Amino acid sequence: MIRIDRGGLDALFQALKNRGFEIVGPRLRDAAIVYDRLDSTADLPVGWTDRQERGSYHLRRRSDEALFGYAVGPHSWKKYLLPPLACLWRARRDENGVEFFSEEPRPEKLALIGVRSCEIHAIAIQDKVLMGGKVVDPIYAAQRENLFIIAVQCAEAGGTCFCVSMKTGPKATFGFDIALTEVLNGEGHYFTAEGGTPCGEEVLLSIPCRDADSAEREAAERVVERTARQMGRAMDSTGIKELLYGNLEHPRWDDVAARCLACGNCTMVCPTCFCTNVQEVSDLKAEETALQRRWDSCFTMDFSFIHGGSVRSSHKARFRQWMTHKLATWIDQFGTSGCVGCGRCITWCPVGIDLTEEVRAIRAPDPERGP
Repeated sequence: MIRIDRGGLDALFQALKNRGFEIVGPRLRDAAIVYDRLDSTADLPVGWTDRQERGSYHLRRRSDEALFGYAVGPHSWKKYLLPPLACLWRARRDENGVEFFSEEPRPEKLALIGVRSCEIHAIAIQDKVLMGGKVVDPIYAAQRENLFIIAVQCAEAGGTCFCVSMKTGPKATFGFDIALTEVLNGEGHYFTAEGGTPCGEEVLLSIPCRDADSAEREAAERVVERTARQMGRAMDSTGIKELLYGNLEHPRWDDVAARCLACGNCTMVCPTCFCTNVQEVSDLKAEETALQRRWDSCFTMDFSFIHGGSVRSSHKARFRQWMTHKLATWIDQFGTSGCVGCGRCITWCPVGIDLTEEVRAIRAPDPERGP
């Protein structure tokens, strides 16, 4: 483990640029901390944090100059790996007939900075879904091979975070090229860093740094330990697959359906949801057409539409489909839960539906139904 002074982070940015990487990370925009292109550390949300509860997100000034002193915002890294809109092929018609053009993946060389442990787990889940089977998504795979991941160990748990319950954080232990821990104490403002790949080690050796002493290592460990005790939510995931499979007609589904707007916010902000749809678009002259893939949501009526109507026509059926897929059938399909405990679905639900609360309600014994 090494120590990097606050100014050394700019050297890290430059080292990545020298290697041809575009840097993407957190910055302030539209009253939220979102992921976007960065030129330097001045673009980071210096001295800002967020306050999150169900259906509520607000920014607040901190009393220090922390660069990563927030939880997670509405964006996930999914938008860079699985773009919201992608062209699959195009066709053009002229006097000679119709010509088709395949759209090859156009990956960018991206360095993602500020990736939290829950988000690394989310990327690993999408790796299984989109690259782990017989059919590999070429757009996802091409971009995945061109990523440099800089994890940041969480120093601030959000009010809706429950990564400890899902065993996905707050400490990143795999899946990164470099892992940083931001330390602010009486000794100053610095980062401890460790390399996770040969490429990450090589980048660290190219910037001003020194070996971290025992006190600095202990300070970094305390940051993560403190965050683990700050979780805003908890969810008992013991036997959750069997719990949901055995309660498909639980009265709680009717209760949540009365509140759910079927807006799909939860699926849009979720870092693991991967539902897409394809549609053909053309110009006004009908001379050019393209097949586009767009993000979709299982909360829309059309998503499960087949000849004769929608398979899941009610809010109850669509919410139950989302929750049981995320926490139960995902395990059968991919060997892992689809939830990483980031809490985004709770924060960004406009009516404040809380996934952890719904699981707790279904798990609780019902006096009318018996144990």
